[in-house]
Amino acid sequence: MTIETIDATVPFPDRRVVTEQPHFELGLSENPFSPLPSVLTALNSVMAHANKYPEFMPDRLPRVIANRIGVDPEQVVVGSGATGVAMQIMQAVMRPGDRIAFTLPNFDGYPIMASIVGVQPTTVPLDTAGRQDLRRLAGVIDRRTSVVVVCRPHNPTGTLLTEDELRRFLAAVPRRVVVVLDEAYVEFVNAANSIDAVELTRKFPNLVVLRTFSKAYGLAGLRIGYAFAAHELAERIRKWQLPFGVNATAVPAVIASYAAENELQARVKRITAEREYLRDALIRRRIRVPRSFANFLYVQGAGVADTLSRAGIIAKPYPDGSARIAAGDPAASRAVLEALAGR
Repeated sequence: MTIETIDATVPFPDRRVVTEQPHFELGLSENPFSPLPSVLTALNSVMAHANKYPEFMPDRLPRVIANRIGVDPEQVVVGSGATGVAMQIMQAVMRPGDRIAFTLPNFDGYPIMASIVGVQPTTVPLDTAGRQDLRRLAGVIDRRTSVVVVCRPHNPTGTLLTEDELRRFLAAVPRRVVVVLDEAYVEFVNAANSIDAVELTRKFPNLVVLRTFSKAYGLAGLRIGYAFAAHELAERIRKWQLPFGVNATAVPAVIASYAAENELQARVKRITAEREYLRDALIRRRIRVPRSFANFLYVQGAGVADTLSRAGIIAKPYPDGSARIAAGDPAASRAVLEALAGR
């Protein structure tokens, strides 16, 4: 089988090469684009000073992000990707023997971090539509629960909680329990479904919003993540800030990324358009795929992940045989459709 793939040496997707050994890494929900040209220029300039340490404790990056999202710099905590910041949150508010609640399936990092911190995961299944069951999630909170995680969009299904659902859930959670709103894929949510997360942190002081530059911005390799919350909660989390824990590329990369908003939106539009094309094509083949508001699709069915693997497509597998696949690369979409043609 011959498949066209993207030549990584030129801007996506203007030039293609042909290979007899198809291989697509779609399991990490990575952005198929290289960083924006202006971001690459900023990174090239800072690499000339790679012999110098970054700030001992990050000061500039929280100010840049705070100015962008409309909060005080003291409300922003930064770290090594969203995962690094999530770890800081858990270290700040949890003690060995506590419980962290979330739905399954979910981001694999949460059970791993729970094990590191010495806390016990309490999980509830998704509902039949692949959505987070907030009623059941609220119902498992007990006196030992100190953190609850909610994703918007959800990882791995891409489904989206409504603002009303989220507000009702936050109102039902005891204020002593910290709610992590994981918005790793928030830039892919269209305007009609966006929410004011900053306002939510004002209303609910136990809410911390987690974001990253790894997905839409395409900076996964730089490990730049952040969270924002009410002052008191942010201060607790910041106490676990690792010295020299944010690399020197972070500030110029984020400044350049923010300045290139038009280019970013164009890329998001291309990724989401390809996502919708692929989902429609899969549904026409009677393959179940929830509507996604992220840069991936959750392809349901026994043996889906194995079928893709045999075709040289690496997907994120799940126990029932379903798979999460990153969207955005037209060549990968064709390979997925060809691999699943017989299902």
